[in-house]
Amino acid sequence: MKKLVVFAVCVLAMVSCNEKPSKVELAGNPKVDSLNQIIAQKDNEINDMLSTFSEIEEGFRQISEAENRVAVAQQGEGANSKQRIRENIQFIQTTMKQNKELINKLKQQLRESSVKSDALRKLVESMSQQLEESEKQMLALREQLDEKDVQIMELDEQVANLNTDVKELTTETNQRAETISQQDKQLHTAWFVFGTKDELKEQQILVDGKVLQSSFNKEYFTKIDIRVDKEIKLYSSSAKMLTAHPSSSYTLQRDANKQYVLRITDPMLFWSTSKYLVVLVK
Repeated sequence: MKKLVVFAVCVLAMVSCNEKPSKVELAGNPKVDSLNQIIAQKDNEINDMLSTFSEIEEGFRQISEAENRVAVAQQGEGANSKQRIRENIQFIQTTMKQNKELINKLKQQLRESSVKSDALRKLVESMSQQLEESEKQMLALREQLDEKDVQIMELDEQVANLNTDVKELTTETNQRAETISQQDKQLHTAWFVFGTKDELKEQQILVDGKVLQSSFNKEYFTKIDIRVDKEIKLYSSSAKMLTAHPSSSYTLQRDANKQYVLRITDPMLFWSTSKYLVVLVK
């Protein structure tokens, strides 16, 4: 990793030098102040990235040392040895987390920086891969310790608590998603029915010339999704709308068999007055 950081320093130095105008160019340039500001900005960006590179390098160095200490402690016996293993593994995981955050910070710096370099981006990706390898090695080490019956109680408790939190959060998220889904279905659900006068009267849908004024049979209606179902075949050569819907939101026309078909051209407007549709046919 130290070689990578040295390489990063070289790349940043080259970028800095390549993008700075010479003193001769600046001397006769009326925009010297503006150029100096640009140079200063690039220098600050480069210094920030170098600082982040150094922090990441130090994190990897500390991880390597801690892994060596765990390897040594594994050779020992007793409570002290197990305690040292626990402490070092906890330190490794904490440092890995910090390095991951620093690498993400470095990626953000590269995205926002005026310094553009494919070499630097590849270097950051290499760091990400090294961190992934370290995480895999840590997992393998934990498996080795489990085989030797070395219990890392503090970490196990943290993981258990985290799993509980994740499970509760997942349950809560699923419940919210289900609630939203149900609300969405209700918002976009409507019901329709078409029938003869006798049929509608029998279901209490039409009573004394009034529609949907009494306790009608809702099971007689067909449920639809107003976003999907925009055409209703009425299978009759005579059709009359009994519920009020804006006339500009639908058409009522005959098909090739001279039977009426209701086409809803503006669903939101059509169903805005009522989520129930009643059509009288013969």
